[in-house]
Amino acid sequence: MNTPNQYGCIGILGGMGPAATIDFMAKIVAHTSAACDQEHVPMLVHCIPQIPDRSTAIRAGTDEPFAWLLDGLHKLEAAGADYIAIPCNTAHFWHERLAAAARVPILHIAQATADALTAGGQPPGRVALMSTRGTVGTRMYQSRLEHQVDEFIVPDEAEQEMIDTAIWSVKAGNIALGRESAQRAAARLFAQGAERVLLACTELPVVLTREMMGASAVDCTDALARACVVASVSGRVADHPLPEMEAAA
Repeated sequence: MNTPNQYGCIGILGGMGPAATIDFMAKIVAHTSAACDQEHVPMLVHCIPQIPDRSTAIRAGTDEPFAWLLDGLHKLEAAGADYIAIPCNTAHFWHERLAAAARVPILHIAQATADALTAGGQPPGRVALMSTRGTVGTRMYQSRLEHQVDEFIVPDEAEQEMIDTAIWSVKAGNIALGRESAQRAAARLFAQGAERVLLACTELPVVLTREMMGASAVDCTDALARACVVASVSGRVADHPLPEMEAAA
């Protein structure tokens, strides 16, 4: 169901976590070329923070989040969404099954990031991953980028613990601790030779901003937001050139 202005409506399967969902929506607005309200991308938002933790489920080998995600997907479809976006990297573990059950396209955050990172012909260089343990285990970024970058760096246990602390601190509203932990982890990854870090948990761009990180950070939330704007305005979802990615916003 297209809206009267013929822009496709983006259904946001969010709440994982709430601050990350708001950050994602703000980025869609920021990347939309609009002179008035009516020219902005229409969004429907399903923000249910009670969805069970995705990383915990993946590591435990359980499927508990899937029913919640599927229920949110169907509600967004029934409400009129033309495309679905999931501003949670780890939840993309269930992307294939959700897409098989969906009547509308579901954009993929890792594919949007890979498309943006490799656009423009500039080699990405040495890239490090900052994400949940669940996302590391899915290999959604490694599978798309290992052969596109000079080196793909996965955090060691000490670095992953810092990243875990950063993510959970943002979820708990402790932005200062989240920023400190994320910065420490990024510094260690840069010391290993990383030239860019993938902010592959949607909590991380909340504390690692463009002003702080510059072009050294790759904001995966931002890549998905840009892909949503492209889909809404032009209807292109797969195999499309995305605008060149900027640093974390």
